[in-house]
Amino acid sequence: MNRRNFLMTTAAVATTTSSMLASANNTVRMAVVGCGGRGMSHVNAWTSLPDVELVALCDIDQSHLDKYVKAVEGKGKKKPETFTDVRKLLEDKNIDAISIASPNHWHALMTIWGTQAGKDVYVEKPCSHNIFEAQQMVHAARKYDRIVQMGSQSRSSVALKEAVQKMNAGELGDVYMARALCFKWRNTIGKTPVSDVPAGVDYDLWTGPAPKRQFTKNRFHYNWHWFWDTGNGDLGNQGIHEVDIARWGLGVKFPTKVTAMGGKYMFDDDQETPNTINCSLEFDVNGKKKLMVFDVRHWMSNHEAGIGEGGTRKDPNTIGNMFYGSNGYLAIDGYTKYQTWMGQEGKDQHPGPAMNKGGDHFLNFIEAVRSRKRSDLNAEIEEGAASTICMHLANISYRVGRTLHFDEKTMTCVGDHEANKLFTRDYRKPFVVPHIGGSSTAIG
Repeated sequence: MNRRNFLMTTAAVATTTSSMLASANNTVRMAVVGCGGRGMSHVNAWTSLPDVELVALCDIDQSHLDKYVKAVEGKGKKKPETFTDVRKLLEDKNIDAISIASPNHWHALMTIWGTQAGKDVYVEKPCSHNIFEAQQMVHAARKYDRIVQMGSQSRSSVALKEAVQKMNAGELGDVYMARALCFKWRNTIGKTPVSDVPAGVDYDLWTGPAPKRQFTKNRFHYNWHWFWDTGNGDLGNQGIHEVDIARWGLGVKFPTKVTAMGGKYMFDDDQETPNTINCSLEFDVNGKKKLMVFDVRHWMSNHEAGIGEGGTRKDPNTIGNMFYGSNGYLAIDGYTKYQTWMGQEGKDQHPGPAMNKGGDHFLNFIEAVRSRKRSDLNAEIEEGAASTICMHLANISYRVGRTLHFDEKTMTCVGDHEANKLFTRDYRKPFVVPHIGGSSTAIG
């Protein structure tokens, strides 16, 4: 199927499925696209929620499909249909929604195709591989009137919602700065030679919109995160969670100034993206400045403000956020816990409000699919896109080696052609992310 025929077909489907579920009994029929490590969380969610049926799986690796089918049947569920090509899956009118757990470079195209086919979409973070894609995903969700959620599960945490509400209500006073922490014990990936594509793998489909490279194991399962063609480094892997929380807590959208420094330290391997990076993003809120600092570290972890304090081997990672205000500071540990310290350091300081309670981000998506209200989503695609764009700007600053001055009105870096060029990419036909809306100046 060529792209033109696919878009014509999916547009026709969208007009007939705009407001009703495919099943007659209000069951939401889900398909999971991407059967790697994260995809199993999707399978577990859709096979556990009431009145949700997992009806299809899609992956370019037959061994992964076989493993996932076994897992579903092992739960006592009906065997799902299997697909190698997502375009064929999207032709199935019995599927209401898809959840995408593919590599980053496929997120946008699968989401846009999904909305054009009349499907609602749950897409993993980061929602896009570049800034242009994030914008087009929002435009597609609006044009085709679809429910689209980014998989930043912290947005559904009861505790974190309370933390943000308390900051908004002035509990910490004037919140002027947020730190996002991502300290993980990530070892070297080494170097792997060019080799034959494994049996049962459609490598052309896996490559999709990205440039076609010779196959190596390091560019494939999971390690694709560390190559610019397909991933966005740890800033766009684990870090996007913390970037999203920091932006949410500060109550900001797009920065005015972004600078990032870092590199590959310690290891001589195939990885292209930095394993250590420090980013600063400045925001202007009605004439008042706010600062977000993001810190990715790939080896040592010193645990800060109660974040990741289980011991260096039991709990080796420090993943969380800190917010600083005039009345105290607040720390978020992972996705479900926050605590506060009020007053100045020393004898005047005392513990403040705290909570540890998660939520169900997948359930939130299903509830919005049924209600047809975008406002019911905890991480609607416009919110997801804004956080993802912040992450992309930091990576771009690192790549061009200078501070970016970002103009929200034109969605460009002022006077910086090299940076703006990295807002998008040359797509490999026929896997071209379409321009759905927005002016040409808004896409770099």
